[in-house]
Amino acid sequence: MKNLTLKNLALACNGTYVGPKEMEDKEVTCIFTDSRKAEAGGLFVPIKGARVDAHDFIEQVMEKAVLATLSEKDLGEKPFPYILVKSSLIAVKDIAEFYLKQLQIPVVGITGSVGKTSTKEVIASVLAQKYNTLKTQGNFNNELGLPLTIFRLRDEHEMAVLEMGISDFGEMHRLAKIARPNTCVITNIGLCHLEFLKSRDGILKAKTEIFDYLQSDDHIILNGDDDKLVTVQETKGIKPVFFGVENHQGIWADEIKPEGLKGISCCIHAGEESFSVLIPVPGKHSVYNALAATAVGLTYGLTIEEIRKGIESLQSVSGRFHIIEAPNYTVIDDCYNANPISMKASLDVLTDALGRKVAILGDMGELGADERKMHKEVGKHAAEKEIDVLLCVGELSKDMADAAGEVNSKTQVRHFADKEALMKELPELLEKGDTVLVKASHFMEFGEIVEKLS
Repeated sequence: MKNLTLKNLALACNGTYVGPKEMEDKEVTCIFTDSRKAEAGGLFVPIKGARVDAHDFIEQVMEKAVLATLSEKDLGEKPFPYILVKSSLIAVKDIAEFYLKQLQIPVVGITGSVGKTSTKEVIASVLAQKYNTLKTQGNFNNELGLPLTIFRLRDEHEMAVLEMGISDFGEMHRLAKIARPNTCVITNIGLCHLEFLKSRDGILKAKTEIFDYLQSDDHIILNGDDDKLVTVQETKGIKPVFFGVENHQGIWADEIKPEGLKGISCCIHAGEESFSVLIPVPGKHSVYNALAATAVGLTYGLTIEEIRKGIESLQSVSGRFHIIEAPNYTVIDDCYNANPISMKASLDVLTDALGRKVAILGDMGELGADERKMHKEVGKHAAEKEIDVLLCVGELSKDMADAAGEVNSKTQVRHFADKEALMKELPELLEKGDTVLVKASHFMEFGEIVEKLS
């Protein structure tokens, strides 16, 4: 890893190197926090968790030809080198910031209330048409996940596309310090994390901390159809580029046509140029993702044809509107996370499916004082869309089921206390040929339902 010698690591994290002098100039080959994934030549970062302190595993990790370890504890004289730090978590962030500076590659940082991951995927797919691009995998988008993503970068990479997720004030400032994004993309300002951020204005304030380390020649790309983001004016001498469907400034789309579960087609306009494209992920939200990717692609010199190819070659990821053709059903795996906006958007797409339309929906977390009202709104929306079968799971989803039942529609509604109760009855509730949407907040662990259906 470029310039990550033990000496430089200690300097980067304000740590104290303890070990043989002759090993100070050795470079680590990787950095890991999971003791089960120890690699020869790597640096172990032991994190204190709520139940387990990874410092307890240092000795056994170092038996696997690992080069060195961080430690918050003075280990005394050891047969292996280590770097003594006050906090492993702070140290790993400092090291990530140092490492990214050594690579000197452009960074695209992506945040927003809804659609961060799907937008990240299409942006990375577009940039990969011209550049060797590394992107965030899974949910590695917080103050530990972001550094671990950065540590996957190597000299051959030419671009980094980094997802940045927060739930409170100050977090984005700390993430921006690590990543120093050259291009900031904000998808929207929705209703996530109201428990901590209180209002959409609070969310806007927290998300726009991503601008804190921008330079005057950097870029800001925003959803121009979002009533909060459209208020963002010139920042640090940078004029935002807006994208949208309703607001025809910057990058915009029209001729939008759902193509069932095959995706959605549209015509994208960028200045004097325009192009038609089939986005292989259903739903109007996919148009916004493609518009953001178009804006990023143009920023980094891609041609219209390269951008179109990048959008059309997009692959869906598990848990993010991933369509699975199972033996008996078409399963829409959208169970990674949920909020009122994304729930309604997914239900809208389900209406385009063939056969019976079944929605298995669970509780949504971190919605604050209005959580019950928001669950009711989703239930009402499902019934108004005349989803054939609505199966609600969880304590809060009782309100979802009740609200759906109050709407005069053909939707069959059932509520289950937990997913175990649902899965016992699932075979009798479904019919061969059904299209089944599975969606809830991550803590509901609905991946088990997807696995059963698949």
